[in-house]
Amino acid sequence: MGKKKRDSGEPTRAETTRIWATKFLEDFRASPDEVYTFESHLSNQERGAIHQMCQKMGLYSKSSGVGDQRRISIYKHKIPKGKSKNSKKKEDNKPKISFSPEAKAILQELFMHHPPCEEDAEETSFEKYIEKSGRGCSWKDDFFSKPQMNREELAKKVASLATRVEKDTRLQQIAEKRSKLPIASFRDAITSAVESNQIVLISGETGCGKTTQVPQYLLDHMWSKGEACKIICTQPRRISAISVSERISCERGESIGHDIGFKVRLQTRGGRHSSVVFCTNGILLRVLVGQGSGSCVSNITHIIVDEIHERDCFSDFMLAILRDMLPTKPHLRLILMSATLDAGRFSEYFGGCPVIRVPGFTYPVRTFYLEDVLSILKSGETNHLDSVNLNTLEDKHDITDADKIALDEAMDLAWLNDEYDALLDLVSPAGTSKIYNYQHSSTWLTPLMVFAGKGRVSDVCMLLSFGADWSLKSKDGLTALKLAERENQLEAAQIIREYAQNSKSQQGEQLLDNYMATANPEQVDVGLITRLLRKICGDSEDGAILVFLPGWDDINKMREKLLDKPFFAARNKFSIICLHSLIPAEEQRKVFERPPPGCRKIVLATNIAESAITIDDVVYVVDSGRMKEKSYDPYNNVSTLQSSWVSKANAKQREGRAGRCQPGICYHLYSSVRASSLPEFSVPEIRRMPIEEVCLQVKMLDPNCKIHHFLQKLMDPPVSESIGNALTVLQDIGAFTPEEELTEFGERIGRLPIHPVICKMLFFAVLVNCLDPALTLACASDYKDPFTLPMCPTLKKKADDAKVEFASLYGGDSDHLAVVAAYEGWKEAKQSHQEAKFCSEHFVSMNAMRMLDGMRKQLKSELVRHGLIPQDVSSCSLNSHDPGILRAVLVVGLYPMVGKWLPPSANSKKPVVETASGAKVRLSSRSIAFKTLSDKGDGCTLLVYDEITRGDWGMHIRNSTAVCPLPLVLFSTEIAVAPAETLGNGDHGEVVEGGGNMVEEDGMDIDKGGSNHGEKIMSSPDNFVTMVVDRWLSFKTTALEAAQIYILRQRVSASILLKVRQPQEDLPPHLGASMYAISCLLSYDGIRQSVGPLTSMADETVNGCTRKGRGKKQKGKR
Repeated sequence: MGKKKRDSGEPTRAETTRIWATKFLEDFRASPDEVYTFESHLSNQERGAIHQMCQKMGLYSKSSGVGDQRRISIYKHKIPKGKSKNSKKKEDNKPKISFSPEAKAILQELFMHHPPCEEDAEETSFEKYIEKSGRGCSWKDDFFSKPQMNREELAKKVASLATRVEKDTRLQQIAEKRSKLPIASFRDAITSAVESNQIVLISGETGCGKTTQVPQYLLDHMWSKGEACKIICTQPRRISAISVSERISCERGESIGHDIGFKVRLQTRGGRHSSVVFCTNGILLRVLVGQGSGSCVSNITHIIVDEIHERDCFSDFMLAILRDMLPTKPHLRLILMSATLDAGRFSEYFGGCPVIRVPGFTYPVRTFYLEDVLSILKSGETNHLDSVNLNTLEDKHDITDADKIALDEAMDLAWLNDEYDALLDLVSPAGTSKIYNYQHSSTWLTPLMVFAGKGRVSDVCMLLSFGADWSLKSKDGLTALKLAERENQLEAAQIIREYAQNSKSQQGEQLLDNYMATANPEQVDVGLITRLLRKICGDSEDGAILVFLPGWDDINKMREKLLDKPFFAARNKFSIICLHSLIPAEEQRKVFERPPPGCRKIVLATNIAESAITIDDVVYVVDSGRMKEKSYDPYNNVSTLQSSWVSKANAKQREGRAGRCQPGICYHLYSSVRASSLPEFSVPEIRRMPIEEVCLQVKMLDPNCKIHHFLQKLMDPPVSESIGNALTVLQDIGAFTPEEELTEFGERIGRLPIHPVICKMLFFAVLVNCLDPALTLACASDYKDPFTLPMCPTLKKKADDAKVEFASLYGGDSDHLAVVAAYEGWKEAKQSHQEAKFCSEHFVSMNAMRMLDGMRKQLKSELVRHGLIPQDVSSCSLNSHDPGILRAVLVVGLYPMVGKWLPPSANSKKPVVETASGAKVRLSSRSIAFKTLSDKGDGCTLLVYDEITRGDWGMHIRNSTAVCPLPLVLFSTEIAVAPAETLGNGDHGEVVEGGGNMVEEDGMDIDKGGSNHGEKIMSSPDNFVTMVVDRWLSFKTTALEAAQIYILRQRVSASILLKVRQPQEDLPPHLGASMYAISCLLSYDGIRQSVGPLTSMADETVNGCTRKGRGKKQKGKR
C-alpha cells in the first residue's frame, strides 16, 4: 500500500484512478488493518474518487490538513465522535410504550384468569432435532424417477424416432445441421468417456452445441443398449431450462412433455415417463438435500450441470454434495459443462477427471472500446463500418479457397516449425491488406501475430509499414502486442507498442478525457447507447443488435429512451424486445423470432443473454460492461443489490454473441484501460451472498456435521465472517442451538422454499390469525416490485398516488403493505375479469401479479403438504385486514432490519434512517414512508425494511414500513430494563435473551423464577423505567407494563414452540388466551383502525365507486 505509480502518457487519469482506488480499498477491507492514511501526494480528484468509493463500499473516510499536507484517511468503522450536546435532551424525549385503556382491560382480564406462573419461566428455546426412525424424507417426487420401460418398449422408441426423421423433411434438415455442429465429431468420445468415468468435464466454446446435443447423445446411447435412463440437466435460469428442453423436443420431432420434460418454479412439463428432464439448480439441490429412504436419487442415471462457470450459490453447493455422494452411487454419472471455464481447476476439484475440449463455431468479431466509440460518434457522416468490413469482416470473401489453404499452411509452418519462407512470399509488397490481415481459419492468428510471437523484428516492421492491423485478436483474445509479451519477445513488443501509441488518434484520446471528466463510468449512459444505436442503424441495413444492461431499471430506461426517439418509435422498422429473468416465458420467447424484412430487432438484455440462450441473428453487440448482482458485505453485515463491472470471462461471452451467424462487431462501453483491469472471472455467488439458507440446508443434509467444516469443501468457501453472521441469524430465530445443532424448528423450516426468517413469520401469522397476507409478504420478498414506474412525469405522479392509496388501506407508511393491498385488489378484480383494467389504472404489473399468485399457491401447498397449516387458509386469516396485527407480522419477518427515522437537522439537510450499527441511511425517494414521514416531520418513527442497497452515493433503503414499539419489544432478541433515572447513555440494564430469562447486570435484581421479578417491580408498578431493545433502542414505560411485556414475550415464544412441534394441535388455555390478548394489543397499538375486506379499489375499477367497511376483531389461534 504505497504510492500509486503514474504514467504521464495515461490516456485517462480519472479512469485509472478509479481502477486503482477500487483495488486498493478492496485489499484494505480484506486486511486486518482498521485505518490507513494515504500520503499527501494525492490530488483533489484522487481524494474525491476515494471518498466516493468508500461510500459505495461501506468504508469511512476523512480528509485532514491543508495545502500540500492534506491527507485522506480511511476507516473500517465509523469515526467515533464525542457525546452530543443534545444527548440529554434525546434521553428525555425517548418514545413511550403505553397501553391504551382497552389494552389495559384485556391484560387485566388475562392475568386475572392466567396469572404469571412457573410455566412462564420454563425454557422456551427449541430443542435439538432428533430424526425419528422411519421418518426420513417420506415424500418422493416421481418426476425424477426413472421411466419404467423394458427393452421392447425402448426398441419401439428408437424405431419411432428413426421413422419420424425418415418421413419428415424438416427433421432431416435438422439432423443434417446437428451433424455439422463442432461437438458432433466428439459424440463417440463423450459417450465412451461417460461409460468409463463417473465424472466427465466438457469445456465447449460458444456455439459448439453442447447444451442441446450432449443430453441427446447420452439418451440415444442408453436406448441403443436397451437401458432406461433418467438424465437430469440443470440450468441456472428458468428460461434456459424451458427453451433448451423445447429445442431438443423440436429436434426429435415430438411435443415437449413426452421423452423430454422440464421442471421449474411454477411450471412443469412431463413426468416420470420423461427420460430427459431440465430443471434449475435450486430444484435439483432440493432433491439432493432430501435424499433418504424415500429419495429418487437412486433412480437418476445421469446429472448434467451446465453453465458451471456462472458459479451461483446453488451450483457450488450442489457440486460439493455430488462430490461426496458419488462414491456411494456408482451407477450415477456426472457431466459438467460450460462455455467459459477454468477447466483445470474444476478437474482438480473432482480428482483429476477427464476433460473434453470442444472448439466453437463462431465467426471473427471486431471489438471497439469506449475511446473508439467516441471517435465513431464524432466522425459524423463517415460510415464507421467501411474500414471494419475491409479489414476484418469481408477480407475473406476476396481471397480464394486456395489462398486460404496456402496462408493457413504457411502460418502453421512458421508458428510450429520456424519455417518462414512460405509466409514471407505470401505477404510480400505485392500482397494486399486482405493478405496482411488474414486470420487463420482455426486460431485466428494473423501474419503480424506470428512474426511478433517469434520475435522476427524486421518482418514485424515490414508488416506495420504495409498497414497491418495490430489490434486484431486471435481466438484466445490476444493481439500481436500481447502475444509478443507472452512469448517474451520484448523488442518486437516494444516496436508494436510504440507504433500503436504513435498511430492512436489524438482526437480520440482527448474525447475520452473529456467524457470521463463529466461522466460516471459506473453508471449506464443511455444517451450514449442511443447515439451509438442510431449510428449503427444509419451505417448498416440489417443484423440484430443485442444490448447488455445491468438490470431491469436500466432496460426499462433504455427502452423508454429509444421509444421517445421518432427514429426508433416506428414499429414496422424496429422491434425492441426486453430480456430479463423475471419476464414471463412467453414474452422471452420473442427474442428467438426473426423480424420481417425491413424490420430490425434490438434486444435489451441482462447477462442472461451471455450464455444461457442463443439469439442466432445477432450481428452487433453493445456491452455496457456492467452487470447487476446480489452482493454481501460480511464485514458490515449488509446485503446489497448493485451494479458492478463484468469479468473478462463475461466480456468474452458477450463478444461471442456477435459472431454466431456471420462476422460481427462488439462495442464495449468502457475504456481499454478498464478492460485490461477486469478480473478474470466473477466472484462466486457464495462469497458475495448471505448464506443462512445454505447453512440450514447443510444441516438438513447432515444434522451432525459442522457448518464451517462442510463449507470448506466448496471450491471457493465463504469467508469466516459470512459463516459467523449466518449462524448468528439462525441461532437467533431458533433454527440452531448455541452449539450449532439443528433444532426441531430448523428441521421444519428447512423443508420450505423460502428464507428461514420468513418461515418464523408464517408460524406467528397462524397464531394471530393473519396467514393470508403473510403468504403474500413471504412470496413478495422473493420477487420483484409489482409497481410500474412510467416515464411520463404526469403518469409518475399518478403512479405514486396509486401506491400511496394502496398503503392507506392498511394505515399508510408502508411499501410492503401496499403490495398486499395491490394483490388483494387484483384478486378481487380478477373475479370479475377486470384485472387488466385494474393493473392499467393502478400502475401494477400484470405479470408480477400472476407470478405472485402462482408463488402463493405453491407455498401454500408446501405448507399444507408438511402439515404446518390446514387446507383452508381462511380459517387462519380472520385478522388479515387488521393493520396493527399485520405490521407485527412484518416485524417478525424482517427483524432485525429496524431503523429509526431522523428528520432533517443541522447536521443533515435530508432525513435519514439510523440503523442498529449507527449507520445513517437514506430512504429511497420512491418509498411511501419517505413521502409521508417527510410531511409529518416526526422524529420518533420506527421502521422495518427488507434490505439496504449500497450504490455510488452511499446506502439507501428502498422498501420500508412504519411500526410501533410494541411489536419490537415483543419479538426482539433481547430487552434490558432499569430504573429510568439510573440508566445512562451506553448502559444496557438487565438483558432478556431471546425472550428467555432475565440476566442480572447493574439494574434491578430479577431472577428467572418470575416471583422475585413480580415482587420487585410490582412494589412500585407506576414508576417509569427505561427499556432498551437489543442494546440500542430505548423506550420509556412503567414497571408494571415492563413486567407484563416480559410475561407476554415468554408466552408468545412458548406458543410458537408448540405450533412448531404440533402444528395441528390447539394451544393450552393460558397460551391461547395470551395470544388472543397479544392480538388485541397489537390491533390497538398505534394504528387502531381495521378495514373490511379489501374490495374497495377493485370495486372502483368495476363500478366506479368505493366501498368501505370495518372488520370484526378476531382472537388469536387457540
